[in-house]
Amino acid sequence: MSRMVSTGRTSRRGFLGTSAASTAAVAASSVVPYFAWESRAFANQSANDRPRIGCIGVGSMGSGDAQQHAQFGDILAVCDVDSRRAESAKTSDKIGKGKADAYRDYSKILERSDIDVVSVVTTDPWHVKIAIEALQAGKHVFCQKPLSLTLEENQLARAAAEKFPKLQFFIGTQQRSQKDQFLRAVNMVHKGLLGDIQKVTVGINGGPTGGPFQVATPPAELNWDMWLGQAPKVDYREKRCHYEFRWWYEYSGGKFTDWGAHHVDIAQWALREDTKGKGPIEIDGSDAKHPVPFKDGYPTVDDCYNTSQDFAVKCKFASGVEMIVDSRSDNGILFEGTKGRLFVNRQKCSGTPIAENWDKDQFTDADVVTLYKGKPFEGHKQNFYRCIREGGLPVSDVFSHVVAMNTCHLAAIAARLGRTIQWDPASEKIVGDEQAAGFFARKPREGFEIPRV
Repeated sequence: MSRMVSTGRTSRRGFLGTSAASTAAVAASSVVPYFAWESRAFANQSANDRPRIGCIGVGSMGSGDAQQHAQFGDILAVCDVDSRRAESAKTSDKIGKGKADAYRDYSKILERSDIDVVSVVTTDPWHVKIAIEALQAGKHVFCQKPLSLTLEENQLARAAAEKFPKLQFFIGTQQRSQKDQFLRAVNMVHKGLLGDIQKVTVGINGGPTGGPFQVATPPAELNWDMWLGQAPKVDYREKRCHYEFRWWYEYSGGKFTDWGAHHVDIAQWALREDTKGKGPIEIDGSDAKHPVPFKDGYPTVDDCYNTSQDFAVKCKFASGVEMIVDSRSDNGILFEGTKGRLFVNRQKCSGTPIAENWDKDQFTDADVVTLYKGKPFEGHKQNFYRCIREGGLPVSDVFSHVVAMNTCHLAAIAARLGRTIQWDPASEKIVGDEQAAGFFARKPREGFEIPRV
């Protein structure tokens, strides 16, 4: 549904929205719509045509994203459960410029008919709930990784994306826009230049250890109950909050979902294991250590970081390829094929195939356009706003991301239980292990339920 208010001026939906017919026409056409534009082009649009943006979550990552969004549109509102952060974003000359409204309740942004785009950069347990509600309110959605907290949330997010196909639902996995590193590696694997891939090692580093942390009074500027959201109500401890939430299974999957959302995504993209019905069939978490004792997959203490800090989780695909997600290798992805090996991370793409340019004349602009789903190569957020304008799938789409996130969550579940679990990619269910299957979803606190569309 559209929440757009009709005015006598140039329709902003004419700029922002696309019809199903035009989207289909672009997809069916062999002609790629090349035309040069970037953030400056948006900046030069009339005020009537520029996207109007609401930023939900404006902490360290959120404020950085907001500054980038501001290059493409006008930020009318910011929101954070920490009022200090919201006010900082409001007054920032790179974000709200003193003109944006500041809220502590994100629903105030979703209620506004003058906001077209919502940026969701909250803690993980809020991502899917806010994203789905934003789609229901007629907003395009940029959501930071990792999209989900559970396997069930992956399915809920995908269902919402399918129900609102005219709205962009974009994931902040910016590695998909690194041409000389990850795109080159993915293309080389796709072209078969490394031969048949036999093994992939995904290095995502280990999580920190810490605690015990003392109970404290929440800061006056923080709405702790709202911060917790769907998670169980617990006492405030400073190291549970803000950036440190990543090291508690109550709010995250630790490194499995933090860095895994990036590197597992790239690995499965290269392996063509990134579409619905794909993914590993067996996940071995027996080689994983945690900083606190566990029983039945749950930590037995509540005052210390509890996500795994040392692990090597083996994921087996139906093709026979083994992917090891570990904390002991260099951060990055090592592809090992019958013809050669290639290592890639954010700083480099290396190995004999790269040194000898095995992909000479096979990594062309056309190849990059293919990886970009028919769009020209450009920066991550440029791609998001182009897709808002033109339609089509963005380079970081929900559908491929949930397949990668399935693997990330399965790795965390197997590590928590310390054993091998079986996964049916077709039905998206853990099979033959009732206890492991119980981690498929979590019951949210009353009042924080996720919409089912």
